[in-house]
Amino acid sequence: MRKTKRFLVEGPNSLWHVYKTVPFWKVMRNFIVIQLARYSPFLSFKNWLYRTFLQMEVGPQTSFGLMVMLDIMFPEKITVGKNSVIGYNTTILAHEYLIKEYRLGDVIIGDEVMIGANSTILPGVVIGNGAIVAAGTVVHRNIEPGSFVGGNPMRVIYTKEEMQKRTEENESATTYQ
Repeated sequence: MRKTKRFLVEGPNSLWHVYKTVPFWKVMRNFIVIQLARYSPFLSFKNWLYRTFLQMEVGPQTSFGLMVMLDIMFPEKITVGKNSVIGYNTTILAHEYLIKEYRLGDVIIGDEVMIGANSTILPGVVIGNGAIVAAGTVVHRNIEPGSFVGGNPMRVIYTKEEMQKRTEENESATTYQ
């Protein structure tokens, strides 16, 4: 289940209220920083930009692939643990602007998580340590540590225990060949 905080609005849809919820200059600064990082081939430079200008928590040796799009309005609500890989063109959102409300939620990505290319992570989800997200997945709910998930709608392909058993079988098959 996603954990988001709801804010009701009156009148036009919530996106028309955007600059009442987040300052214009913050959005402009975030846009420039995120665009610089999206095209940069230097992983440590990207992480420095995210930590310094966006106030994100990014663990050591974490890799953001080319064209990763972070939440432009609330990137400080995104935390990524150590030694994780965020694949090409992944989008990580910490907000949703709907018709009658907007929602904000922290996104927490654990240690040694692998997120495949072109995935979308919605606000308020927690992705546990060691989880694997297949390419093109829409992450709309929490993922247990060590799980392998994929698809749209997202489903569990292997649990942590099934992954461990599969890994052990592959290692033993490789050893005897």
